[in-house]
Amino acid sequence: ELMGHYFGAFGFMSFPLLKVKHYTFSGKVGCGVGYGTKVHDPEDNKLSIAVSTHFNVLVSLAVENRWVFGRHAFNTVIDMTHFSNGATKVPNLGLNLPYVSIGYGYKLKDASRDTRLEFNAFKKRWEFGAIALGSTKEVFPAEGEKYPVFGLNAVARRYFKRNVAMEMSFDFISKQAVKAYQSDVPKTQAEIVQLGLFAGYILPLDHFHLVVGMGYYVKDKFQPEDFMYHRVGMRYVFNNGLNINLALKTHWARADYIEYGIGYTFKR
Repeated sequence: ELMGHYFGAFGFMSFPLLKVKHYTFSGKVGCGVGYGTKVHDPEDNKLSIAVSTHFNVLVSLAVENRWVFGRHAFNTVIDMTHFSNGATKVPNLGLNLPYVSIGYGYKLKDASRDTRLEFNAFKKRWEFGAIALGSTKEVFPAEGEKYPVFGLNAVARRYFKRNVAMEMSFDFISKQAVKAYQSDVPKTQAEIVQLGLFAGYILPLDHFHLVVGMGYYVKDKFQPEDFMYHRVGMRYVFNNGLNINLALKTHWARADYIEYGIGYTFKR
């Protein structure tokens, strides 16, 4: 009655974390688009405060246990699916839907041959770069003003294996929505700047990277949210060093804003 029905479609990547003879424990990360039939309306549906836009980002995180015996497979999955518009419009508490599933699979045909991909030799290495970010954020009350967000991340990445890397960054954030917090207190542009230190895990899949991690505000004078923040997203890195970045910045399960960015990696 309040939230209607939700539909979504997303692509996901599953990667093994532990593998023995018949058993595999895997993680799954997915991202896509969701649609809700009912949203917040100040007159007709004011009690529904989870989402305020019909179209939302869908993020799925899961862990899977899988047992394989010949052509037969059995699995159990614990999943968390999240719908949010990234605070581009409020209210936006978001929907977090946990569920447990049990599945069975049957392989119709065995692989006829062993196909192997050829890669260049891997070398452990450091990479350094910068990412310029932009976004918008709306704050309460609903139908209120939208504020721009500007950011710049100075980034260092360490590649340990072909599909294992770590990212550290110094984040410069100018979130104009801070002016709306304690609106009776005068604020200068220098005072509303937030500075953060971020550390995260990267799953590099050739040019495509999945990123998830946590940051800490080392400068946040007015503290409109928590002292820590989180980032989950994706990035495509071209051979010439150009980066295209899309991520969701949150404070735990509360979306802060969507980060749209373009960056450059030196000596790629």
